[in-house]
Amino acid sequence: MSTVPPRLRRRAAAVLAAAGVVAGAWLLEDGATARGPAAPPVAAGDPAADLGVSADARTPLARSVPVRLTVPTLRLNAPLVPVGLDAQRHVEPPPLNRPKVAGWYAGGATPGSAGTAVIVGHVDDDHGAAVFFLLGRLRPGDPVRVRLRNGATATFRVDAVRLYPKDRFPDRLVYAGRRGTAQLRLITCGGRWDRRDGYSANTVVFAHLAR
Repeated sequence: MSTVPPRLRRRAAAVLAAAGVVAGAWLLEDGATARGPAAPPVAAGDPAADLGVSADARTPLARSVPVRLTVPTLRLNAPLVPVGLDAQRHVEPPPLNRPKVAGWYAGGATPGSAGTAVIVGHVDDDHGAAVFFLLGRLRPGDPVRVRLRNGATATFRVDAVRLYPKDRFPDRLVYAGRRGTAQLRLITCGGRWDRRDGYSANTVVFAHLAR
């Protein structure tokens, strides 16, 4: 993890796994804006009960490194950079000086290949909105596209968007996915923010490969 100025030392943690295999914890260090990030529905009771994850996922694509993420509903068009684990086995977030960049966890599936691909991004910083500030506005059926280095584009459809308190984050539900299918998760910080503990929750987008 790179050195962070004192005003940006605000951490939000969730356990990271890829295709159901725990890889470590990822930390997003975000500031806060006056209006706060977009808020999805809060998960209540059984977190799996209302996800509606599609069983009609398409045949997975060949593995290829992702280079760009586009979400038409949010007018989001962002470059992707690979992120890995630091010495504490925490997944490194995208660079703090590039808040409009999203990070793909390179230790897991590539978007569109079999397994669960994970993309993380900052929600905001001390200067304002970051790449995933509006993530909570996505709704089921919205498209998410990932362009791959081999020239293909993996198009996903959103199944659900949920807000999970950090102390009740459902690791296996978020990261495992259906066996043999291509799944995508977009993750950022959400919920309430305070100076001592940072954000109280994680916003998670569940999506499946549609074409």
